[in-house]
Amino acid sequence: MTHSQSKMKAVWSWQRPVALVLIFNLCFRTSFQLAELQVCRICSGTVLNGTTVGQFCSESAGRIDGRCCWRNDTASDTERIIGLDLSNCSLTHVDDLQEASTVVIIDLSLNPIVNMSDTAFQGFSKLNFMVLPQDTVCPGGNTSWEKVEVKEGNRFCEGQKNMCNQTGHMSIDCPENSLCAPYGPGFFECSCADRHHGYKCLREGQFPALQVFGPLAASTVVMSLLLWVTQRRKAKSL
Repeated sequence: MTHSQSKMKAVWSWQRPVALVLIFNLCFRTSFQLAELQVCRICSGTVLNGTTVGQFCSESAGRIDGRCCWRNDTASDTERIIGLDLSNCSLTHVDDLQEASTVVIIDLSLNPIVNMSDTAFQGFSKLNFMVLPQDTVCPGGNTSWEKVEVKEGNRFCEGQKNMCNQTGHMSIDCPENSLCAPYGPGFFECSCADRHHGYKCLREGQFPALQVFGPLAASTVVMSLLLWVTQRRKAKSL
């Protein structure tokens, strides 16, 4: 295994079906979820037309909201964040920007960043261009990008590399019966191939989603109703 391969980190997607349990709760928040996104309000101001993100947003026919650039996803016709401008926001740490995991471009320049988490951009598979302070290393290291350049006091990370083996999209770090896919700078994920599921994709056949998540979803509904009734009674007693 090469030095660059040893720096890669895999995310086993067969564990991800557990997250489906949360879908029911997310349905309650869908109507106002976009309004609650905090990443667009991390600092004051808005994306300016002359900036790197502003130009990209204009060329992409996007919509500016605070520090974010939004655009309709042509596949689902829902809005998603494609640009994030957090330049000159006095940020010293970067560790949680998951609300903007669909971005294509991020500007973090003019910030006194002293620490950037290794997993801050995990899942940012569409990220293709970053502007960072000169002394801040590109996420995943230089080997995770096609081009890294330092100029005018900034570091530019361009062209996120695919961490998977390009021949057949299989990774030496993924188990048998699984496929590899990019999962952010320096990351990849292993997902079970068709008709395989379970630990290390060793089980064959359709995943029994109804039998596994049906009881969990039912219990979630019951708990939500109990909490709603309890809170309603408290409100009436006030």
